[in-house]
Amino acid sequence: MSLSLVSSSVERARYPAYGWLGLLLISICWPVNWTVKGATTFLFFPLWLGYVLVVDALVAMRTGSSIWTRSRKDFVLLFVASSPVWWLFEIINQRTANWEYLGTTHLTMVEYYLFCTISFSTVMPAIFETAELTSTSKWIERFAHGPPIRQTATLEVGIFLGGIAMLMLVLAWPKYCYPFVWTSLVLILDPVNRWLGREHFLDYLERGDWRPIVSLSIGALICGFFWEMWNYYSWPKWVYHTPGTQFLHIFEMPLFGYAGYVPFSLELFELKNILWRKVPRSALSTPQTAPATLDLM
Repeated sequence: MSLSLVSSSVERARYPAYGWLGLLLISICWPVNWTVKGATTFLFFPLWLGYVLVVDALVAMRTGSSIWTRSRKDFVLLFVASSPVWWLFEIINQRTANWEYLGTTHLTMVEYYLFCTISFSTVMPAIFETAELTSTSKWIERFAHGPPIRQTATLEVGIFLGGIAMLMLVLAWPKYCYPFVWTSLVLILDPVNRWLGREHFLDYLERGDWRPIVSLSIGALICGFFWEMWNYYSWPKWVYHTPGTQFLHIFEMPLFGYAGYVPFSLELFELKNILWRKVPRSALSTPQTAPATLDLM
């Protein structure tokens, strides 16, 4: 092995300094959020920033590349894009009323929207970072050659119209059709991204490459666990109102509710691609011998 390869391996194995900063933020904000009433208003963002930094550092240590190391600009853009994307779901929730926030009555309207916007900025970075970490696992490679789905104009239109129908059902009968919130947008946006020449899932599935979907899904479930765990003893906090599923809770979330994190992560991927065009192809677009990473940016 050449000296340069040894040096590269050592550099990749070193845990980046910003990862230690992330661990420090978590170690401070986690216990304070759980023990000091009202602290979550101010500490939700630094807690999840700490999570994002820790996961990004783990990806960089494993592969030598991460969202932060590839592009500071794209790293920041994820935070910027995340807030309006989650506000879209908040608007839909005005119709479905599936969750509400407790402990916010002391905030003025300006304070409420300000702190919510800051907190919502961590959603997309957390999921995409965790998806990249998931994609570094060797077992993900078994999904590189799955069943292909042929991409046709008929399929694209059918998926698009199916997504539109689901969204209309949510708006018409939110009490019964609210689960479609988490599937309708990905069905609408995947064909739209294809028509716009943006990255989309059908392009991968035509080649039988299911790795992006699996990585995002597992990443979202991991984030979902931390979201619900850190929320449980926090104040302010959120609670759920999901008719027909209010049993077998894990923290505040009903067990069946965790399934929604999977299509939610796919919706975030589609929404991100709507907002800005990605120049390089994903690292998952071709098989690799080294640990692959989901190059979302």
